[in-house]
Amino acid sequence: MKKLFYFLFLFIFLNLAAKAQQDPQFSFNKETQLLVNPGFAGSNDALTGLILNRYQWSGHEGTPQTLLFSVETTANIFGRSSGVGLNIISDQLGFAKNVLVNLNYSYHIPTSIGELGIGTSLGLYYVSMNGEWETHVDGSFEPGSGEGDFLIPKGEVSQATPDVGLGVYLKSTNYFASLSVTHLNQGEITYNETEKEASYPLLRNYYLAGGYNISLANPLFELQPAIFAKTDLSSAQVDLTLNVVYNERFTGGLSYRIQDAVALLVGVELLNGLNVGLAYDITTSAMGRNGYGSQEIYLRYTLGLGKGRMKKYKSIRFL
Repeated sequence: MKKLFYFLFLFIFLNLAAKAQQDPQFSFNKETQLLVNPGFAGSNDALTGLILNRYQWSGHEGTPQTLLFSVETTANIFGRSSGVGLNIISDQLGFAKNVLVNLNYSYHIPTSIGELGIGTSLGLYYVSMNGEWETHVDGSFEPGSGEGDFLIPKGEVSQATPDVGLGVYLKSTNYFASLSVTHLNQGEITYNETEKEASYPLLRNYYLAGGYNISLANPLFELQPAIFAKTDLSSAQVDLTLNVVYNERFTGGLSYRIQDAVALLVGVELLNGLNVGLAYDITTSAMGRNGYGSQEIYLRYTLGLGKGRMKKYKSIRFL
């Protein structure tokens, strides 16, 4: 574990930069692990469904709005311990909308330090753009023709490209480590409806994450520090998170996205297996001026697969 966290430390300071990524941004990074790492599928020995909505930089029109649905479960495929999952995500930003639908498979290997999941994802990445969209200095919007920029289509256009991901996920009783890459095949969206042919390449995004459970003197409380980092090799984003869990039901914490935002996180198990979480990002970068931060909410249901009964999970996945 010391080597793992030393590597994470180096990763942060070697890659720290501005954050301009194609993949959507979340505060509940542990809830969205399947989206960035197919090796995560089935790691909880349960059937888990998630709906998450993020409204980023509220107070500004045309800012990112993201809706994610995912489901994953453990499976026994051809006698092998495995996991399967599905992601459907819609990411709207101004005149552009990205939709990704992918299937995930993970092969589980027991090791002396935990269970290792080696996974791959295959799906379609769909991009649509509407050139009839204009913004003005006062922040208002009205229909327009897109004229003045030969790369903007004169109307609505859309294209799709295959998308491949790869990842490994190591999970033990008290810690996890994750390494993955999205858009491995670097698909490209090309539009011919513009004055000149325009292309939208999907850059590889590399992800590294890790977390640990720390038991306290009072057994009702537990600390869960975690790190989440991603880079496309031209910029990087790093999130440092610390959560406190009470009685395995109530969670509260803080997350610091370096050079961007501080997030307040809360979560609660409403019923056995049914969890809800809320996050509010206080933006510290220039995007936060005249805005109201970012909001994120999720609803997750986990059904234990042990002999038809619900299992009580003590997991670092709460937030």
